[in-house]
Amino acid sequence: MPEKIWPIGDAALLVELGSRIDTALNSRCHALAAALEKRSGVREAFAGYSTVTVHYDPDRTSFSAIRSAVAKLLKEKPRVGPSGRLHRIPVTYDGPDLAESADLLGLAAADLVRLHSQPIYRVFMVGFVPGFAYLGPLPPQLQLPRRRVPRTHVPAGSVAIAGEQTGVYPLPTPGGWHLIGRTSLPMFLAENDPPSLLRPGDRVKFHPV
Repeated sequence: MPEKIWPIGDAALLVELGSRIDTALNSRCHALAAALEKRSGVREAFAGYSTVTVHYDPDRTSFSAIRSAVAKLLKEKPRVGPSGRLHRIPVTYDGPDLAESADLLGLAAADLVRLHSQPIYRVFMVGFVPGFAYLGPLPPQLQLPRRRVPRTHVPAGSVAIAGEQTGVYPLPTPGGWHLIGRTSLPMFLAENDPPSLLRPGDRVKFHPV
């Protein structure tokens, strides 16, 4: 689909490059954001799944100038940088939703674990709560809608699935994803710089223990 560009107030804009969860599309978004951040007047540019949000200084540049720059960069196909860091995350697959999720998917629990731990997932973006990385794409055999009734408390370290995504809850928080396991590896440490273990563009391989 052709890109769409909308103003967000008088000092930001949104670039939409697509509407799907896709590794190649997300890579384009990160490449575009990195290229835009080098432009004079751009304060910050960050990528989502298929979008780029750009904050700029209206005293130094304008919506029309950034829009023209986006069109030019997309035509030139900004270079995609090297893949992010690869993280091996140990997981104990004993989550409270493991058996129910396997049953809903028509799988044995062992097959769910095998399918979930096979791929190398991409960190599409980080959000929701500090350190929560949206990972994907999840294998089609494991895709379930979110829980009908979200939990009011999900322990930190819970490994979960929902839709085309998987992730690890970094902090105790409410949540509506299916909990299939847990890890002891901290995802967010406020005293670290940066505090989030996973960053957009990183890769993740879950390792059953």
